[in-house]
Amino acid sequence: MSKTKMPATEVSRVDEREPANYELAFHVLPTVAEGEVAVIFQNLKDTITKIGGIVTVDESPLRVDLAYEIVKYLEGRNRKFTSAYFGWIRFTVSPAKIEEINEELEGAKDLLRHILIRLTKTEEAHPFFINDIIESLKQVQNIELDEVIEEEVESEEVVDEVDEEVVEDTKDGEEAADKV
Repeated sequence: MSKTKMPATEVSRVDEREPANYELAFHVLPTVAEGEVAVIFQNLKDTITKIGGIVTVDESPLRVDLAYEIVKYLEGRNRKFTSAYFGWIRFTVSPAKIEEINEELEGAKDLLRHILIRLTKTEEAHPFFINDIIESLKQVQNIELDEVIEEEVESEEVVDEVDEEVVEDTKDGEEAADKV
């Protein structure tokens, strides 16, 4: 959306003097060492506080597979990425400071991509913790995997029992044929 053309409904809500709540969602390059991701995350939070923001809640970056390939020009060539470290930071700051924060983010060489949005009251009240969701899914997948393995073992036991019965029936049949 253009900075000069805002819908009338948005204009009435924006007060440049009142602090507002924002969320910064970002992808850190997957080429960054896992131990350095925490440093980059802290640097992002420090940047926000240095400019005058107050960090309210955040979620540390976690490596995820991307839904689609992202191409970024790095080191003199286009590079393709299929995974990244995803994290987010919620903070309160004066809307007049957002452009300054955005400029700092554009200069961050370790970020693959980022987005900065103003939160609605509903969004403020209900943060979405993706790390918890991913952990829950992993637990469910492990439970399902354990159930599949258990079913597989049980079906192998049934097959073994059937095989033993077939062998016994075959032996009985051969013995009966020998008697005739």
